Amino acid sequence: MTSTDTPTRYTVAVIGGTGPQGKGLGYRFARHGHDIVLGSRAAEKAEAVAAEVTERLASVAGAGTARGAANADAIAAADVVLLAVPYDGHDELVASLAEGGALDGKTVISCVNPLAFDKRGAHGRVINNGEGSAAESAAEIVPGAVVVGAFHNVAAPALWGEEEFLDEDVIVVGDTLEGKQVAIDLAASVTGRPGVDGGKLRLARVLEPFTAVLISINRKYKTHSGIRVTGLDH
Repeated sequence: MTSTDTPTRYTVAVIGGTGPQGKGLGYRFARHGHDIVLGSRAAEKAEAVAAEVTERLASVAGAGTARGAANADAIAAADVVLLAVPYDGHDELVASLAEGGALDGKTVISCVNPLAFDKRGAHGRVINNGEGSAAESAAEIVPGAVVVGAFHNVAAPALWGEEEFLDEDVIVVGDTLEGKQVAIDLAASVTGRPGVDGGKLRLARVLEPFTAVLISINRKYKTHSGIRVTGLDH
């Protein structure tokens, strides 16, 4: 929030915006007043998904706008960039997005979960011998950006659902208060309340693989589970 308690309106480039997580988060952001640019390697694919989001927003008062573009154009049009991409090829993709300083000065929110699956189910991958995460990798690749981690544990089907807000919390991690505040603000579009400041960026090492626990719960109970943080005043 600003000093006058007026919600800040962001323009968010959603990289991976044609996938379930990116599409769902983009929809939630736009539904509650932010402008989104869904990014894809193929602009026409992003434009088709953006049209689908726009159709759902038609009856929503105060909604923001949604459009599609190639990744580079989406980034150029935004002040916030959400990485909602698979972990495979993550480092190479982030490096390509950052070419020419395209991400410098922007807030980059990573919701990337490095997961693997075997006969026993989902589990977290070990990054940098246990001393790294997808979010930290992005921060190393793009030192000119402010990288934070958020939205790791929100289920994609719920994001595209009919409920006004999801009954869960979004935990945000990062090394600057300013960067975390952007994600904390955007979280209100998903849950109806600000995100929870979870500490430094290195704690993405906990948030990212915890998604595997939620996947296991979802399989057991046939639901779309989330995280609630108790003891807070919101």
